[in-house]
Amino acid sequence: MVRFLKTIKLAFPLLILLIPGCGYPPLGEDMAVPSDYTYIIGPGDQVQIFVWGNPDISTTAIVRPDGKITIPLAEDLLASGKTPSELARVMEKQLEKYVRDPQVVIMVAGFQGVFTQQVRIVGQLSGGGSSGGGGGTSGTSGGVGTSGGGAGFSAKAFPYKKDMTLLDLMIQVGGLGQYADGNRASIVRIINGENQQFGIKINDLINKGNLAANVKILPGDIVIIPEAFF
Repeated sequence: MVRFLKTIKLAFPLLILLIPGCGYPPLGEDMAVPSDYTYIIGPGDQVQIFVWGNPDISTTAIVRPDGKITIPLAEDLLASGKTPSELARVMEKQLEKYVRDPQVVIMVAGFQGVFTQQVRIVGQLSGGGSSGGGGGTSGTSGGVGTSGGGAGFSAKAFPYKKDMTLLDLMIQVGGLGQYADGNRASIVRIINGENQQFGIKINDLINKGNLAANVKILPGDIVIIPEAFF
């Protein structure tokens, strides 16, 4: 019996290391969003183009999967990867061949953004078993909740919003799935060009109201929510 207990004692640390989500360092509060954060246009975005004094060439275009748009007097302009103001300057340069001193303003709607600025969440989510959001723009969903019916893998992507927190993300997702283990969840974040993984405690945030667990979300974060062990 003593030998059996010693074996269990020696094996327990190894078991902890083998459990997904265990052993990740906590996410520090020193990781702040850069003050110069600016939305970058991505495929699927809808851009509204206003050319002052030229309503006949003002138009709306959807950024194609290849990242380009086509407008009157300009074909296959690369929009993806540019800020709205950068795209406006490119369009002014293109249009000045036909319009005297063009002044262009770009407004973005139907936000998707580039992958590097999206926030993705995978794992045990409320209403698990489906991918993407319902209603509205593709890849987004509404709804509020702390737990949901159903079980299984689900994955969703959202455009990053400035000053977004973990609670904001969970509200947007609709909450955890019935069999989720929120306190073994983690965030994968790119730091200095490398993927690093940090532990987060979603159960403490939602069920206990522990605001210390309400960590900041950054552009490009991937939140992973594992299934609970029973």
